[in-house]
Amino acid sequence: MNSSLCVKCKGKGLCGRPFCPILEKFRSVESVFSKSPGASGETSIFGASPPSVFVGRHNYPEVRAGPMIPPELEGDEAIQLEDPKSLLKMGIQDVISSRSRLVRANTGINVKHARKPDNPLIERSQELALSKKPVDTEAWFSKPIQNKLKFDNVLTPMGPSGELKKFDITENPKVPKKVDSLVYDTDALAKDAISELWDSSVPAEHITRLFSIGLLGQERRLVPTRWSITAVDDLVGKDLLGNIRDYQQISDIQVFSGGVFGNHFEVLLMPRAFSFELIEVWMPRAVWSGQSTWIDSDNEGFSGKKGYSNLAGGYYAGRLGVLEYLKKIRRQASVFAVREIRPDYWAPLGVWVVREGIRDAMNSTPRVFESVESALNDMSTRIKTPYGKWKEKAMMLSDLQAQRTLDSFFNI
Repeated sequence: MNSSLCVKCKGKGLCGRPFCPILEKFRSVESVFSKSPGASGETSIFGASPPSVFVGRHNYPEVRAGPMIPPELEGDEAIQLEDPKSLLKMGIQDVISSRSRLVRANTGINVKHARKPDNPLIERSQELALSKKPVDTEAWFSKPIQNKLKFDNVLTPMGPSGELKKFDITENPKVPKKVDSLVYDTDALAKDAISELWDSSVPAEHITRLFSIGLLGQERRLVPTRWSITAVDDLVGKDLLGNIRDYQQISDIQVFSGGVFGNHFEVLLMPRAFSFELIEVWMPRAVWSGQSTWIDSDNEGFSGKKGYSNLAGGYYAGRLGVLEYLKKIRRQASVFAVREIRPDYWAPLGVWVVREGIRDAMNSTPRVFESVESALNDMSTRIKTPYGKWKEKAMMLSDLQAQRTLDSFFNI
């Protein structure tokens, strides 16, 4: 396998193989689910959905969509399957095993014809997506459930799937007032609705499922879940950045450190107008990298990001975590971040790992430095990949170091 192509592809099939050999090695986890109540072979299931819905992307615009239901789980257990804080308390194997209980109950639909879906299965899925708490549901399938798990670089792992024949919600969803008002506001643009929900402390997972299942904005169409996740991260980030650009610059050079699930982050903030650069370092034997190191980067200046990032959803999730911090302290800065993915990260858990890893770093006590070079040297003591390998990929550092020198000169 070509490790460089694998890191870029992350299971999307760019190598032309009928299946991803990296993802296939995780199929052994299917045996965990097959021993659970209501597992493979069943034609009906009952359980409390976290709540959760899924819209696929394969064969777009003809996609598969519907609710996700963990058989025989009650509310307190079900909600943990969608809650990042709960998942962070688990090991990687436990996350996979827990999430493998989520059955993808789906039906076919053309998203371009679904502005007002007349499919009752989708309408019930939309009703489910409104809720902030688990909802008791029951689903019947036209064929026995197929015991095949789903792994992805953006999505959190998911369990088996089945062709949905009938779907009932057996209790009233608990809908936040802000969600209720924006879902029925068909004049509000999707980006404005997403920002307003975020400002109202509606969790990212809730916003994503509302957007994905076609409940936000003027163009009410279903959006594949993996696209929705990145779109929400990007749109919220752009909204935060609109305020941050007007803030004063931070006064010190600061370094934050942290991470989750074998994803280590070093974040350097510098007293300058906003810019952002992310270096990704995939160490050997991490989930996609094979036996060699893979390094790439992407960045944006004060005016924002143009085009889609070559680092995919991880770029927008990482940027969002830093922007949240800058909004909280009401300051702007130039940001240089390094994400080192280590062998401990042996299975793909989804882009939420990047968002939570950056948040963990930004919650740490920052180290303060007199120069950019001393800050970089400090970062290199915690990054296992040699300094020269990842520094040579950085686009902004030479300019930032020179600018900091000028700032220091004029401040004497």
